[in-house]
Amino acid sequence: MFMMLRILGLLLAVGSVFPLPLLFRRATICNGHAELCGRRYSNVTVVGAHGSYAFSDDPFALARDQEVNVTTQLNLGVRLLQAQAHNGTKDGHLRFCHTSCALFDGGKVVDYLKIVKQFLDANPNEVLTLLFTNPEGLSVLDVWKPAFDASGITPLAYVPPHLPIKQSEWPTLGQLIDSGKRVVVFLDSRTNTDLVDFILPEFKMIWETPFSVTNSSFPCSVNRIHGPLATEDHSYMINHSLNINIIPIGSGVIIPDAYHARTTNGIPSITAHVNNCIPLGANRNPQFVLLDFVNVGEGFKAVDILNGFE
Repeated sequence: MFMMLRILGLLLAVGSVFPLPLLFRRATICNGHAELCGRRYSNVTVVGAHGSYAFSDDPFALARDQEVNVTTQLNLGVRLLQAQAHNGTKDGHLRFCHTSCALFDGGKVVDYLKIVKQFLDANPNEVLTLLFTNPEGLSVLDVWKPAFDASGITPLAYVPPHLPIKQSEWPTLGQLIDSGKRVVVFLDSRTNTDLVDFILPEFKMIWETPFSVTNSSFPCSVNRIHGPLATEDHSYMINHSLNINIIPIGSGVIIPDAYHARTTNGIPSITAHVNNCIPLGANRNPQFVLLDFVNVGEGFKAVDILNGFE
């Protein structure tokens, strides 16, 4: 009995330095592949769902970005969910909408996050990235954090040892899963995120290619970047979603190009875009391939190829 108490005391002492989950488990499958457990989070390419909340199977819903709901996106293999939020006019809650909630109202952010939490609970060996935009500059502490708290995701959110963190400093997928901190949350850098340690400033660590693209050749450039890190120390995301200009007058009106989604999300198109960007990304593949209509085309197969599985 005395020996058992000594062992328990030792484990508790070690647990004060290293999270106890690390002492009792080790992930052997990470995001569906044993080979990914030893790779850095920043060195794994994943499919992202652009406007993940804006789903509809109605072809006349011109503002939709996806055909299938968030749970289906995740079950297909999406491991980055992107969305834009606004202060809702219906009830004052933070809501997912693009530009205006009158255009496409995706509902309360907290309800969306609860759906994501259900997936995480059912899939304990998955690392997920949430990338949200905050164009109105709403308070990270008073508006955003309560939504994460109420959904139950906050305890799963990763907190880096310092900010910004270089591409080479991220933990592996296995380490994130073992620690229980397997959700990485980014918010665009127009917002001060300093008051919430798990909501991270995107552009200080991730650069993006141009968005709202209408050119199917997807020319590559470093479009959005901020902070002290060199470009090569950032991860990067390719915005591989094609749009069409339905009113080519003045500033124009663009909508997602659903008609060409199969070609856009095909392996040749994605591969060509990646090859255009690799020289700008320190000869690394992108971390995120952001797509509209993720259920159409071969986006997941393209990402498997980039990760070396095909």
